[in-house]
Amino acid sequence: MRKIPNNGNLKMTKVAYPLGLFICLFIYVAYIKWHWASATQAFFSITEVASGARRVQQAHSPPETAARGHEVFYGIMFDAGSTGTRVHIFQFARQPGETPTLTHETFKALKPGLSAYADDVEKSTSGIQELLDVAKQDVPFDFWKATPLVLKATAGLRLLPGEKAQKLLQKVKEVFKASPFLVGDDCVSIMNGTDEGVSAWITVNFLTAEDGKELVSPCLSPGFTGEWEHAEITYRISGQKAAVNLHELCASRVSEILRNKVHRTEEVKDVDFYAFSYYYDLAANVGLIDVEKGGSLVVGDFDIAAKYVCRTAETRLQGNPFLCMDLTYISLLLQEFGFPENKVLKLTRKINNVETSWALGAIFHYIDSLSRQKRSAL
Repeated sequence: MRKIPNNGNLKMTKVAYPLGLFICLFIYVAYIKWHWASATQAFFSITEVASGARRVQQAHSPPETAARGHEVFYGIMFDAGSTGTRVHIFQFARQPGETPTLTHETFKALKPGLSAYADDVEKSTSGIQELLDVAKQDVPFDFWKATPLVLKATAGLRLLPGEKAQKLLQKVKEVFKASPFLVGDDCVSIMNGTDEGVSAWITVNFLTAEDGKELVSPCLSPGFTGEWEHAEITYRISGQKAAVNLHELCASRVSEILRNKVHRTEEVKDVDFYAFSYYYDLAANVGLIDVEKGGSLVVGDFDIAAKYVCRTAETRLQGNPFLCMDLTYISLLLQEFGFPENKVLKLTRKINNVETSWALGAIFHYIDSLSRQKRSAL
């Protein structure tokens, strides 16, 4: 996305560039839901690690637990955010051949965040150790060696200079290595925004599964049912039953997800925008633009298309069962950003015969960083 000044010169503005990246990030997260199998692999691998502790668990669990054949295992996740560090200690149970279910969570948070210790990394260890002690109290002794311990840092460390962030992560890793839990080489890392969004998507689907194997959405047609297989487990995906107004139900759910997560920017009213990627694909899918040539539309067109697609989905199945959800999401996302309904978006796959993807911007940024490094070395 870029600003087109009145004088005709192409110039990326400070407003359009970060906002464009943010929008693309949200669209990528929406799109990734169809391909989340690889993203969930890390979660399900925990069950494989924990299987080594299964015999120990059966030997030390209450008789009724072992008799039912439950496999119990734990996972410890540190969330190192900008305002504080939080530990989540999860207990799972799984019947043979079934999806794991969350049976208990212990949570504790400490302030400030890790980034506050950027200039004195030694001071960061006491808080980490305090949270580790909570985990040691919560996880039974016999499970310690089989319980994965992981820290993911988000916004706070992403904003630090690379060297300072790495020193903090290395110090945390040293503390983790000295703990009795299962610690891998990748136990400490900075999570990028996309992974954060995908992980949140997995969390929501995991927690809203009715029986651990069925995912129900208010944004899918009431008559829709589908299957998805992962790790030899088949998941049923279906629409919410007895949907009176599919668009209203879907819009209500999407609004809950977006609430307080999107920064409204008044400047979007005065900036010209190009939209591409999944914006383009969706608009072409419902006939808002030409499939090959692209075109222009107003933001309100996405809302009109969403209501129409959702209404028709109530009575007949469609080739793309996620179309109602995606159009509703994009429409509400643009509204949350502050785009007026009559704001024009230009949708195209190429500008000056060059693909409108992230590749050009990424290599330009990389070359620019190399140039700045050379200048600073002189």
